[in-house]
Amino acid sequence: MSLSYRPLASFIAILIGFAFTAIYGQSYELYEKHLFIENNDTLPYRMLFPKDYKVDKSYPLIIFLHGSGERGNDNSLQLKHGASFFQADSIRNKYPAFVVFPQCETGESWNNAEYSSEGTDQTVTFPTRHKENVQLDRVENLIKSLHKKFSIDKQRIYVGGLSMGGMGTFELVSRNPRMFAAAFAICGGAHPNTARRLKRTSWWIFHGLNDDIIPAKASENIYDALKNRSADVRISLYENIGHESWTRAFEEPGLMSWLFSKSKGQNPR
Repeated sequence: MSLSYRPLASFIAILIGFAFTAIYGQSYELYEKHLFIENNDTLPYRMLFPKDYKVDKSYPLIIFLHGSGERGNDNSLQLKHGASFFQADSIRNKYPAFVVFPQCETGESWNNAEYSSEGTDQTVTFPTRHKENVQLDRVENLIKSLHKKFSIDKQRIYVGGLSMGGMGTFELVSRNPRMFAAAFAICGGAHPNTARRLKRTSWWIFHGLNDDIIPAKASENIYDALKNRSADVRISLYENIGHESWTRAFEEPGLMSWLFSKSKGQNPR
């Protein structure tokens, strides 16, 4: 017996959903699937609405940029890290917000860093100024679109990311120095020269000291540069932790209270 295309496609989609849940141990049905389409460009994204959402109330917006291993167009893999944190009842009950996970296209990046290696040493070179990046263009246009559709508190727009997305977080803020009230960058980094464009945003930076993919010095250098600019910045460095420092970052008990305490009016610089 043969199956028609539509039932077969639905069956395959269900199997993929079960496999994703089995692999990552979570169900992400609370994150609505969307496609942002503009000028023939498509950006898949998942969106978590505030708990007990009310259309006449404004809410913060959190943009989260995933790492390089979660690129694609399945509109699911980008939820691998961080999604379970934001959808937990303990977070949603206390910190209602729109949470958006866009997905970067395969072969593309949220950032313009360049990588090189010599022996076991990994070197990451960051741009001194923001360069063209179609993926970040799409994220910026998505944010503008969300502003038009929903009641978003423009004073409390936040962005975070890990690895490729951690570096992308710095680049996105550098491109939009007056947009974000606060940002958290996990195992990322940026060129110290960009601190002048990052200083208006409050920062919490995370990195594992044993990271052999993106050296912790990448985060330490931008932290020092931001401190020298009198920015509101803090850093958490984890001993005996490699690249997967996001696990420790999401375990920080004060992350969300810190994030929600920030608004653009606090950083007029």
